[in-house]
Amino acid sequence: MIAIDTNILLYAHRSDSPWHEAASAAIVGLAGRAWAIPWPVVHEFIAIATHRRVFDPPSPLEDALAAVASWRASPSLMLLGETAGHWDTLGRLVRAAGIHGPMIHDARIAAICLDHAVAELWTSDRDFSRFPTLRVRNPLVADPR
Repeated sequence: MIAIDTNILLYAHRSDSPWHEAASAAIVGLAGRAWAIPWPVVHEFIAIATHRRVFDPPSPLEDALAAVASWRASPSLMLLGETAGHWDTLGRLVRAAGIHGPMIHDARIAAICLDHAVAELWTSDRDFSRFPTLRVRNPLVADPR
């Protein structure tokens, strides 16, 4: 299963993004495959898309909610949340990487992905490299494999 991070969703949503077409194509390319969005990513997507200091103009709330609704309509999408083992996984990740402060948010997403046996997290955020047990790929650049 492929999980999608906030930045990829934002690029796909915002037509003014220079990565809009590539991100949209990446998500469309998941049709029929098992894919996931962690719940914290959904929350962060809505918060950033509608934030006046991030986008000028920001996405109207209804547009951001409609984007989430469209992704949720995909029959192969799973929304992922914390599992019973989340606390232990999160603790291992933050200790191993020396994480603190705002980076806890990324560690939370990484822990959710690992607990749900996500094969790969698609993101353009290099901070996820702090979690070597999570396979990460940027779908907006050519895969060297």
